[in-house]
Amino acid sequence: MLEARSLTLRRAGRTVLAGVDCALMPGRVTAIVGPNGAGKSSLLLALAGLLPPAAGTVTLEGRPLDRLAPAERARDIGLLPQQPELHWDIDVETLVGLGRLPHRGRGPATPADRAAIAAALAATDTSAFAKRPARQLSGGERARVLLARVLAGEPRMLLADEPLANLDPAWQLDMLARLRAVADRGAAVAVVLHDLTHAARIADAALLLKEGRALAAGPADEVLAPRPLSAAFGVVITQAHAPDGSRLLLPTARTG
Repeated sequence: MLEARSLTLRRAGRTVLAGVDCALMPGRVTAIVGPNGAGKSSLLLALAGLLPPAAGTVTLEGRPLDRLAPAERARDIGLLPQQPELHWDIDVETLVGLGRLPHRGRGPATPADRAAIAAALAATDTSAFAKRPARQLSGGERARVLLARVLAGEPRMLLADEPLANLDPAWQLDMLARLRAVADRGAAVAVVLHDLTHAARIADAALLLKEGRALAAGPADEVLAPRPLSAAFGVVITQAHAPDGSRLLLPTARTG
């Protein structure tokens, strides 16, 4: 379990999170939602060990995250950032192979490395263009490849920050299905989302933030509900159901 307790974060002299609790469990997807500036991305950075707490703790299976070696932390926790950039025009297989660096360092790829890369390409349906230059991919293809890079590291925790940004509806559903599959294979997944319907579709649990504080946390059906969402976003939330039974959460008017 990856857990934050009474977590307070400061960035550029400003408090961005205050006293937030969060627990990520194996086999479960936790949706992190809230208005812009609520502290969602900062929380993911802290859970990844990239932003030190001003107060409170972040622990991995009871061990303080700041006491783990960077390589150990990187092996256990995979981060898919909000706007990942490709700095080199390398082929897809090489890019995905970068996810193995926490395991092999600067040494040559081992059979285990090659197997993990192949499995990550297969899991994201990107094996067919393993030899293509990564910069020539479409937006949806690139999103899948960047997910494959994280999966190649075989992390036990996957943190994804707005992974649906700039994807069309079909690619969004595809990405949600792949994140769900990661959790179903036993990893703990936390995903920051702005689309409330997508959050309700994928999440087992949810954390609702506003102005750096947690308004609600718990089962997704309880947190991702009209009343708490309305309080967080200042809008009327209308709930309906799709033909497949999944919930639709639609903002229909401002409350103020």
